[in-house]
Amino acid sequence: MRLPGTRYQEQGWEQVRKLLGHCSLEAFAQLSPARLLDTPDAPDTLAEYVELTAQALHACARSARAEAPANSYGESVLELSLSLLYELRARPADWAALCAAVANEHQKIGPFWCAPGGDAILRKKVNDLYAGLRDKVDSDNYQAACGRTCSPNKMYAYRMLDTAYSDIARLFGAWREHAAQVAAILGREVAAMPIEVRQMRSIGACKADWVLRWSESRERFGGGAGPLHTRSKRFANLKTSPEKIGAMLLEIGDYEELSSNRDSDWLHDAGEAANWLEDLWRVADAAVEEGEARILPEMDDDTDVPEPDAAAPDAPEPIRYDSAIAASLSLPPRFMELAWAAQDHGSWSAGALAAYSLPVRLAVYLNMIGALDDSYPGEWLDPATGELPTMQQLAVLDQVSLPTLRKRRDAAIATLLKAVP
Repeated sequence: MRLPGTRYQEQGWEQVRKLLGHCSLEAFAQLSPARLLDTPDAPDTLAEYVELTAQALHACARSARAEAPANSYGESVLELSLSLLYELRARPADWAALCAAVANEHQKIGPFWCAPGGDAILRKKVNDLYAGLRDKVDSDNYQAACGRTCSPNKMYAYRMLDTAYSDIARLFGAWREHAAQVAAILGREVAAMPIEVRQMRSIGACKADWVLRWSESRERFGGGAGPLHTRSKRFANLKTSPEKIGAMLLEIGDYEELSSNRDSDWLHDAGEAANWLEDLWRVADAAVEEGEARILPEMDDDTDVPEPDAAAPDAPEPIRYDSAIAASLSLPPRFMELAWAAQDHGSWSAGALAAYSLPVRLAVYLNMIGALDDSYPGEWLDPATGELPTMQQLAVLDQVSLPTLRKRRDAAIATLLKAVP
């Protein structure tokens, strides 16, 4: 399932969950789970857990599971695992919830992690932690992308409807073997292939009434109680609101169609984009040289331009990046340090983008010029491809999610354009 801003809702999530669970157990082999019982120690244990788990993830970066694609945006299982791990570092409340779950289990049966099968219990609690965190992160990013409210519970409802559609499509595809249940879903007898089997080619064509009847029919046909017909009140508002179900199904279908070419490189526009930016830089440089304008952010026309501070350095100090992160992406360990040094810190564009990190700056060039250009220093390029790192690589280097990097890139482009006289 794809929705604006989401990254963890597709089929690759199972591999992300398994990789995080495996590496978490390796981390807890060094970080005793008993420390999770010490509430005042929670911030320190969280920091240590993130560091140890990140090391374990990097250690298995070349494994088939880590390199497997995790979603339709080209992100690998390793990339999504690292991103979610770093999100946990910024959400101590979720770590506190894990500590509370471990403490409750310890109160019941003692130090369960030492008993046979204890690893499975601990891993289950870690899985629950990341499942909840996944929906929180994706719902936050959905809200940022769409400007509409979306709770983690609603994100769970989207996923339930996507699963319902997949099962209905499976039943429709084998309608002869499941004629009775297909008839129950359609609300009429089925004597020949229903026309709906041919018409439902995407989730957007799935009807709310079918989902309601599918949920109602599951228990009768041996599938257990349907999600809309359990005692849980999680989907109570959907059970009586088929129009909401229909709107959510249509939204999933529309975005999947819209995003089928997301982040594709449109080669026929690449030359035009490069020429446009080259002209933009030429005009801006000429204006600065002639003294016709000063490039200063957010200044009114009648504001005096301050004199430059003689004591200020020519360029901001580079941020220290973790060399292990670059290595995990098959980049040289000193990639970020060398790429930072290779910038022309005296150019007007560098000044306009001074507030943004190097990965964001490279994302701007990637978007506006393309992955490869003769003007790029060799230190900016991925040795394996001879091009700029991909958006996915840049997001991991900046230790932010891909949607966050996109938002910062777009903001940087807007800043750059405002700086042009």
